[in-house]
Amino acid sequence: MAAGATVHTFSVNLADVDRGVYEELSLRVARHPSETDAFMMTRVLAYCIEYEEGIAFSEGISATDEPAVLVRDRTGRVTAWIEVGAPDAERLHYGSRLADRTRVYTHRDPAKLVASWAGKRIHQADAIVVHSFDAGFIDAAASRLERRSTMTLSITERRLYLELNGATLDSAVHDLALDAA
Repeated sequence: MAAGATVHTFSVNLADVDRGVYEELSLRVARHPSETDAFMMTRVLAYCIEYEEGIAFSEGISATDEPAVLVRDRTGRVTAWIEVGAPDAERLHYGSRLADRTRVYTHRDPAKLVASWAGKRIHQADAIVVHSFDAGFIDAAASRLERRSTMTLSITERRLYLELNGATLDSAVHDLALDAA
C-alpha cells in the first residue's frame, strides 16, 4: 500500500447477467493522495465488470510497471491488462505485448483519449477496446463514495445498474475500438 494512501472498503453484490457472474466481493482499495474520486470509482467498476479468477488491483498510481487492474492465471502469467483513466500509448503497447487482452476504462472523453494515441505504436491496437460510461455517471457515483461503501452492481445487456450507499444510478457501457477511431 502506498504511503499516505487512504483505504476504502467496498462490500459489493455483483450480478453480471451478461457473463453469468454472481459474486459477493469485499474490496479494500488504497486511494493514493493524487488519485481523484472519479479515477478510484472507475477503477472499482473496471474490477467488477472484468471480475474473474485471478483478478487483482495493482499498487495503483505508484506502480509504473503494472496497470490499475490485472488478471493472472494460476502460473502467474498476466492474461488481462486493464488500464484506467488516460494511459499513454507506450503503456498500452507494453501491456498489449504482455497480456492476452488489453482494456481501458475511462472517466474522460474516450474520443479525445483515442485521438491522443493516433500515429503511435501500440501492439495489437485493433484488439484494444476503450470502455466509458454515460456523461455524469462516474461523477455522480464518486460523489456518493464513503470510506466504507456498500454497492450492488447489476450488469445486463452492457448496461450498469448501480446502487451505491443508497443512491441508484445507471449507465450504458460504451465501447470504442482503437481501430474504429
